Amino acid sequence: MEGKEEDVNVGANKFPEKQPIGTAAQTDSKDYKEPPPAPLFEPGELKSWSFYRAGIAEFIATFLFLYITVLTVMGVKRAPNMCASVGIQGIAWAFGGMIFALVYCTAGISGGHINPAVTFGLFLARKLSLTRALYYIVMQCLGAICGAGVVKGFQSGPYQTNGGGANVVAHGYTKGSGLGAEIVGTFVLVYTVFSATDAKRSARDSHVPILAPLPIGFAVFLVHLATIPITGTGINPARSLGAAIIYNKDHAWDDHWIFWVGPFIGAALAALYHQIVIRAIPFKSKT
Repeated sequence: MEGKEEDVNVGANKFPEKQPIGTAAQTDSKDYKEPPPAPLFEPGELKSWSFYRAGIAEFIATFLFLYITVLTVMGVKRAPNMCASVGIQGIAWAFGGMIFALVYCTAGISGGHINPAVTFGLFLARKLSLTRALYYIVMQCLGAICGAGVVKGFQSGPYQTNGGGANVVAHGYTKGSGLGAEIVGTFVLVYTVFSATDAKRSARDSHVPILAPLPIGFAVFLVHLATIPITGTGINPARSLGAAIIYNKDHAWDDHWIFWVGPFIGAALAALYHQIVIRAIPFKSKT
């Protein structure tokens, strides 16, 4: 029996935990070094082709995103009933699936933001310069406008009569409810973006293959399932702006501020939570 107990003790300690538990996990870096924060202004970017290529990638990605998703919404709106179309679930899959595909395609070029709220959150975390953040947001908005415009060009009459995919707070909900839905929904998305693209996590969990676009797309899908009945789900100011400009009806503009303020607040909260609570960057000793 003594021999068996000794074997058990040896076996229990022979293979230590791959992952430290609790605060010990914060000190196990596996040769990871925290990258320096991006400068606020980086004039040298303006002389680099990769800077403009990244903006073009954001434009094309957001253009395709609006084209496919608004076209899906129009198909559901034109159907005589939900059972005759893909329904809310289909709309949610279109949004989530397109984000998955487009982030996968553009992540290596621009980072695959496709959303001013994501860009804003990453800027607050000092992952990119103000110059690049503003450039991305402009290109995303232009791409969204063009994407919605092409959908209207294909079916002008039905586009106008079926709402144009514009985000509005649904009847029965207050503006406060809509704002809250946009804040929480964007928090879920941006928090997922930070977690899925965390370089330290990739270094620490190198034995776990992580395909970042998958959880990001799935987060978009789930948020749409939850909030389509409330606001039509914005969580992306460029998406809301593109549809509102092309649709251009008064009621689409009445609530439009919600789809900028809500996502930007949600993105800021997600950035603060990830950087301060999860990563504890302000509390790390500088050595």
